[in-house]
Amino acid sequence: MSDTTPAAETAAPHRYTAQLAAGIEHRWQDRWEADGTFDAANPTGDLDSDPELAARPKKFIMDMFPYPSGAGLHVGHPLGYIATDVYARFQRMTGHNVLHTLGFDAFGLPAEQYAVQTGTHPRTSTEANIVTMRAQLRRLGLGHDRRRSFATIDPDYYRWTQWIFLQIYNSWYDQAADRARPIADLVAQFADGTRATPSGRPWAELSAAEQSEVLGTHRLAYAAQSPVNWCPGLGTVLANEEVTAEGRSERGNFPVFKANLRQWMMRITAYADRLLTDLDALDWPEAIKLQQRNWIGRSEGARVDFPMHSTGGQVTDAAVTVFTTRQDTLFGATYMVLAPEHELVEAIVPAAWPEGTHQAWTGGHGTPADAVAAYRKQAATKSDVERQAEAKDKTGVFTGAFAVNPVSGEPVPVFIADYVLMGYGTGAIMAVPAHDTRDFAFARAFELPMRCVVEPTDGRGTDPATWDDAFVSYDATIVNSSGAGISLDGLGVTEAKAAVTTWLSERGIGEGTVNYRLRDWLFSRQRYWGEPFPIVYDEDGVPHDLPDSMLPVELPEVDDYSPRTFDPDDADTSPETPLSRNADWVTVELDLGDGPRTYRRETNTMPNWAGSCWYELRYLDPHNSERLVDPAIEAYWMGPREGQPAGGVDLYVGGAEHAVLHLLYARFWHKVLYDLGHVSSFEPFHKLYNQGMIQAYVYRDARRIAVPAAEVDERDNAYWYEGEQVSRLLGKMGKSLKNAVTPDEICAEYGADTLRLYEMAMGPLDVSRPWDTRAVVGQYRLLQRLWRNVVDEATGEVTVSDAEPDEETLRALHKAIAGVGTDMAELRFNTAIAKITELNNHLTRSGAPVPRTVAEQLVLLIAPLAPHIAEELWSRLGHGTSLAGAGFPVADPALAQDPAVICVVQIKGKVKARLEVPPTIPDADLEALALADPAVVAALGGAAVRKVIVRAPKLVNIVV
Repeated sequence: MSDTTPAAETAAPHRYTAQLAAGIEHRWQDRWEADGTFDAANPTGDLDSDPELAARPKKFIMDMFPYPSGAGLHVGHPLGYIATDVYARFQRMTGHNVLHTLGFDAFGLPAEQYAVQTGTHPRTSTEANIVTMRAQLRRLGLGHDRRRSFATIDPDYYRWTQWIFLQIYNSWYDQAADRARPIADLVAQFADGTRATPSGRPWAELSAAEQSEVLGTHRLAYAAQSPVNWCPGLGTVLANEEVTAEGRSERGNFPVFKANLRQWMMRITAYADRLLTDLDALDWPEAIKLQQRNWIGRSEGARVDFPMHSTGGQVTDAAVTVFTTRQDTLFGATYMVLAPEHELVEAIVPAAWPEGTHQAWTGGHGTPADAVAAYRKQAATKSDVERQAEAKDKTGVFTGAFAVNPVSGEPVPVFIADYVLMGYGTGAIMAVPAHDTRDFAFARAFELPMRCVVEPTDGRGTDPATWDDAFVSYDATIVNSSGAGISLDGLGVTEAKAAVTTWLSERGIGEGTVNYRLRDWLFSRQRYWGEPFPIVYDEDGVPHDLPDSMLPVELPEVDDYSPRTFDPDDADTSPETPLSRNADWVTVELDLGDGPRTYRRETNTMPNWAGSCWYELRYLDPHNSERLVDPAIEAYWMGPREGQPAGGVDLYVGGAEHAVLHLLYARFWHKVLYDLGHVSSFEPFHKLYNQGMIQAYVYRDARRIAVPAAEVDERDNAYWYEGEQVSRLLGKMGKSLKNAVTPDEICAEYGADTLRLYEMAMGPLDVSRPWDTRAVVGQYRLLQRLWRNVVDEATGEVTVSDAEPDEETLRALHKAIAGVGTDMAELRFNTAIAKITELNNHLTRSGAPVPRTVAEQLVLLIAPLAPHIAEELWSRLGHGTSLAGAGFPVADPALAQDPAVICVVQIKGKVKARLEVPPTIPDADLEALALADPAVVAALGGAAVRKVIVRAPKLVNIVV
């Protein structure tokens, strides 16, 4: 750091110090807020009537929602916020109307658990956390439009979350039109007979409960019995993504079990194809697109019905339906496997084991029912990830039932096994062990037969008993596949697939179909701190949606915020929600159009994803109480335009950890709103950018317990804490790891502008990088040198001159302007800082007063990165208005280029000439110049030139 002793401060009372920076920063933050400097203008109607706004291009820049944690921010949190602020400031200076604000994703489990532990209402603690975070973010000088900020817990906000839920609830997906339509359209089709009811009875003859049940099979939001992840230790169900690979809750590390419960679901699967196809219209990282494609998991294959064998079990008229992408191997199916949760399991299990049942198939149980019950209980303790792990031993049990292979007519035993999931396909598979690795391992474990139906091309022969693993190939010939009026022998895989699909379809026992890995979205939680559902139930259990006039349904006050929890290992339990204990709220008398009646409210709440599914729209029109968003405002900020055919936010910055869930859910909600005519854009986020992570060293003692990083000493290439040697490993930054550094600390020691510069200079924005407090001083010194180039440290007077800059300085300035402008536009802030530093160092080395024209443009260059010091210097240079609206410097192309560069001419890799050429010389001109150079002519000595490789303007390589 610079000299800050009392003597130095007396000699240089106007030196740029942390104390001076704090005063400057606070003053400019107050002024920006008072002047509404960053308030973005909305169109008030047609843009033709607002020529000033129409003349300015727009930029909508967003960060992913922060959660207002009680721990506050550490220096890793604001990395993305600073980056978007730099970019937004740059865009304003290049003439854009910029919308940049920040709200808070404030519902969720952390606040609820804190309430349970302390007795503090979640709203109280959450709002206090928001106040703290807003103060921390303000201190960083973030140029947000604060008029547009909100939290998802604001009733004025979640009123519209509930309204959107009702739009989804009151919609169905019309496959013929390939879009969502109001449920009223479907009711009309049932009523006039255009569409038959499932039972064939006239719509008017169905009871209200029957009509509700029929509509529930079509609604985009529906309640249904569903296999869920039940966590007794937390007292709630969890999404798959909230369960670890070990089958435990991500929060609390409690066991998680599979259970069938009535839950609210979102029919996101209806949009699977559009969610896939429309990725092509987005400017997203390819890695994120790939994750979404894999999550949706589209695969083409066939549905095949396997009838139950008449002597196998209790059911003789049932069939097990499977989805397969390898219908060409149907003759090789020697057994079947159902997921333990499959609905047919109990119905097909016989009273006793069939005669001759292999002992290995029974699991040591006396009856099939006992074996199945025991295995189901065992499978319920495992997560989907654990069940599908390739390396795990294959486990399962015979159900005692047999199905019939539809092409061969042979009976095949039906097993249950945990490697088959209800969440994919039909929850049942035809097992072809000779040509599927998992089936091969299962067949070996249970001594099941294998049949080779795809001829190996690797010389292993056609007897699977001699194989070490399955033979899997899409480029081979089908064998051993004739019977039941069909022969696939001699066909390739593609031809065999087509042939068997046609055969199945003609007989009504199968058809070609598309399957998806994507499952409908589990949309309810047994928690208090979430959005209430705008749904009530009548005395018959029929759900009714509430009219808009009754929104929002506000969360009631409760004494006990926690769901009922149970013994973490007791799977035989079921949820009891906090809201269900509030009888005065649950039971309500309402008039929904047919007179006052008593209803029961829905006591589940929405998941924390709900509020973040649409917040970009609320930023546009945050105080509109009449509609979700004004159409003209939405079209202006998010509507489709040239280069952005899907519309959406211009830049969305956040962590790659949200690659699938948040982004997929938000896209789904947005598409429903688009189909219903509420928005003009069919995607919410046009450009996505994933920032890296700021990491920090974690120090652990011999017990592997983290120790305070700030108190660790480095001596002799080792690390010591209180006299004990500790280990060091680079990892996350956080309070629990005792390595967190708060932005408040850095701001107090160096100022906010220094922190901003350091975080942007650490490396490329999309790459993780380690935090090093000792390195912060480098950017602090850059700002001190910048200050000294404009302000006299002793007197505080401006020292710039009115003299014209020399040519060298002009060229340095315009090279910096050109480079910094390009870097800013492409989010390369680290290299922009390097170019600014180079220019500033050039001015420092000259020793002469800096020309005013150069100083002003230097200040404008650094303004997006270090806005407080830039505003202060801009003001001291005589400008009465904020530079936030000043134009960004524009480079003179002639001055931005070096006047001449040296071009090296090589023959056989050896330098034969050096030519001084213009930096913009065309390839053809440079080639002609090189070949005509006397030294080159002499070196060639008349040899024929085979090829000339030109890398203008610096290299010509001649091949002879």
